[in-house]
Amino acid sequence: MLDTVLDFLRSIKSNELLFFIQLIICLFAQVAVFRYFGRKGLFAWVAFAAVVCNIEVSKCVNLFGLSATLGNIFYGSTFLATDIMSELHGGKEARRSVLLGFAANILFFVMMWLGLMYIPNEFDVVNGAMHQVFVFLPRLILASVMAFLISNTLDTYSYDLIRKWFPNQLWIRNNGSTMTSQLVDSFLWSFIAFAGVMPVHELVEISLTTYAIKVIVAACDTPFLYMVRGIAAKHPELNN
Repeated sequence: MLDTVLDFLRSIKSNELLFFIQLIICLFAQVAVFRYFGRKGLFAWVAFAAVVCNIEVSKCVNLFGLSATLGNIFYGSTFLATDIMSELHGGKEARRSVLLGFAANILFFVMMWLGLMYIPNEFDVVNGAMHQVFVFLPRLILASVMAFLISNTLDTYSYDLIRKWFPNQLWIRNNGSTMTSQLVDSFLWSFIAFAGVMPVHELVEISLTTYAIKVIVAACDTPFLYMVRGIAAKHPELNN
């Protein structure tokens, strides 16, 4: 069965189809994590996704006619996690999860740098590849961790604010907060990473194309937020 699934995935030649397969798997996995582990599972998910997206981001692909990096799905899932936390536990708890993701990012980079400083022996075959994947420029690392911290924190505050305006429209506060904070995130990352290196018009273009991919992820996660809220209503013990 597993071989059949793997063969099917290897046969896919469309980045767009792979994008939606990965997106659906990621969102259902997030719902499952909440169902079986509750709030603690969401904290773990934020830390997990924050690390994974910084590994995937090193690969560049074409999606929907746009040049993009991987990682947007897992990165977008952190906004869903904070929206779930804001909905069920309030903005303060959501911001605690953001700080956990921020700390996980910092620890990940530090541990990888230390790991790469070890001298490989004669049997090693992966050290060179690890250097290519994990030796990030300091400015890109700064852009990544600061954009994560600021945009996800903004998401929690904007979610609470929009909730006061639209107390009965879950989809409005979910999409409104995420799409606003994702726009800030896209521009913040691009300008911290490349200001002074690229012309301003290119920075704006990179920001907008990256944002377009994130909007797709944000729009697709709305039904899953409703799903999680329904699960929480049936299983109040998950809120502990």
